[in-house]
Amino acid sequence: MAIQKNTILEFINSPVNYLLFDVRSPAEFEHAHIPGAHSLPLFDNEQRAIVGTTYKKQSREDAIKVALPFFGEKMKQMIEVVEKLSSEFEKQNNQKPNLIVHCWRGGMRSAAVAWLLDLYGFKVIQLQGGYKAYRNWVTDKCTQPLSLKVLGGYTGSGKTEILQALAEKGNAVIDLEGLAKHKGSSFGALGQGVQPSQEMFENLLSNAILEQEKKGMTIWVEDESQRIGTVMIPTSFFSQLKNSTCYFMRIPFEARLSFIVLQYGNFSKSDLMDATHRIQKRLGGLETKNAIQAIQEGDLQNAFSILLKYYDKWYNKFFKLEKNNENGEVVLKNIEWIDAHKVDPFSNAKLLVNL
Repeated sequence: MAIQKNTILEFINSPVNYLLFDVRSPAEFEHAHIPGAHSLPLFDNEQRAIVGTTYKKQSREDAIKVALPFFGEKMKQMIEVVEKLSSEFEKQNNQKPNLIVHCWRGGMRSAAVAWLLDLYGFKVIQLQGGYKAYRNWVTDKCTQPLSLKVLGGYTGSGKTEILQALAEKGNAVIDLEGLAKHKGSSFGALGQGVQPSQEMFENLLSNAILEQEKKGMTIWVEDESQRIGTVMIPTSFFSQLKNSTCYFMRIPFEARLSFIVLQYGNFSKSDLMDATHRIQKRLGGLETKNAIQAIQEGDLQNAFSILLKYYDKWYNKFFKLEKNNENGEVVLKNIEWIDAHKVDPFSNAKLLVNL
């Protein structure tokens, strides 16, 4: 059988009837990879370093000679991994998968693994340009013009839950905080797991854009700072976000306070105190002391009341005032106010559907 070679656009636009195998080293894969790919490393981290050094300092031919023993000892194991995943795919989808393999640039590593799988009898496609071509696509995807609607609101408004409710009703939604595994504030890492690398976040965002634009409608996103924990929203996407209309939920303070206590109240006192200490400079010494004391005493209502007032103050500070209308009300650039009485994601999502 001949090994087919697909471009990155052919891969991106292909039906999802394939298994994608990333044959780069475990460290390369762990840092970032194409979402949905399976790690099938041709070399481990140390072997990759040896082969790469030989290639640079000696020659391509010498690198191949060094690599052959590494490859030989892994052939059977790689075949067995692919067989197992292919069998699982066939059971779930009632069809055999196409196998797509890639390395960094679509070079020797993916060619070697494609040859092995083809020899064994699998239908194999080698991704031209490899992961590097995918990264070029990611850069382009993050800069393309989009039609966005931005959901804003004071802390404790249940914005993530509103987005989830919108998604359940078939709306196009990208959950930036979900992709980043961080809720944005000093408390945002609690319960979220390890954040992806910057590169992996961009990969996830690009795939989310691809999936949501298929719905042919405006995409809802949450209003964010450019930094979400340790990752940054790509500048072009962030610029579009900030220049889109923000639908800002105004929900009474007490309702939001109850929601915040319920959302974060189960975390340990030490976690809550650590998060509070991280904003000490902006919160102020006295308020930090009062909030910490309230947490230690188990008075989360009082502790989060102090913290919620702090976050409300910072929201108000960063609003850009444009003018007052004829009724004396403050009008903010690119903001439409949405008034709600309580933190009820499904009811509040309905307020946004016909906008």
